[in-house]
Amino acid sequence: MQLPFFHVDAFTQKTLQGNPAAVIPLTAWLDDALLQKIAAENNVSETAFFVPTDKGFHLRWFTPTTEVPLCGHATLAASSVIFNELGFDKNLIHFETQSGELIVLKKGDDIIMDFPTKAPKPCPIPAGLSEALGVPILETHENHFVLCVVKNEQDVLNATPDHNALAKIAPGEFILTARSRDYDFVSRCFAPGHGITEDPVTGAAHCVSAPYWADKLGKATLRARQVSMRGGDVTCTLKGNRVELMGQCSLFLKGTIFL
Repeated sequence: MQLPFFHVDAFTQKTLQGNPAAVIPLTAWLDDALLQKIAAENNVSETAFFVPTDKGFHLRWFTPTTEVPLCGHATLAASSVIFNELGFDKNLIHFETQSGELIVLKKGDDIIMDFPTKAPKPCPIPAGLSEALGVPILETHENHFVLCVVKNEQDVLNATPDHNALAKIAPGEFILTARSRDYDFVSRCFAPGHGITEDPVTGAAHCVSAPYWADKLGKATLRARQVSMRGGDVTCTLKGNRVELMGQCSLFLKGTIFL
């Protein structure tokens, strides 16, 4: 068996920046265990698989260790492959996913994803969280991710997370965030429970952080920067219970998987 393979850097205009994702178009679904093995072999934070449907595509995402219900950067990467590499002649894609229908629009070089918001609710700061992240946490909010607010951008940059300690505090993912001088907000994202220490740029996390900062700053459109080592830019626009995440992609590699 041979499968087409694309390696795409998402939320960036330049290769070797942003968040790398593997994208594998399929004509029909393979066994889930095989999909997971392929994702583990790729060993990037997410591998996106999709098959055609009558309306568009059925899209799924796998980390090296598990399937996840939503992934922004791999959706952006898959959309870039469909728009630019597969002869798709429309500027709108309908994806069927575990998180419902996702609609993606191509506008020039920009790709705009229409995602559900996941506005977080305040929660007590978990015991040991500041120590596990290495910076003082001012407040926490939760909705799939634990949103950890710190004093300023420098605290986000200075964080030195203990990933084993984080995994014991909560099994999911952590967003570390603060206001920024050059952007509306910055963030970093850690997911030790999913086999990912630090994710370079996390679209799904902005479904959580964008509603929080939109409420704090009183604005619907926000410029965000994920300040990981690779870094990436996300423009977030709140529209009711949906959020549009806009970014660009850069194709790094394409080839063939042999099974």
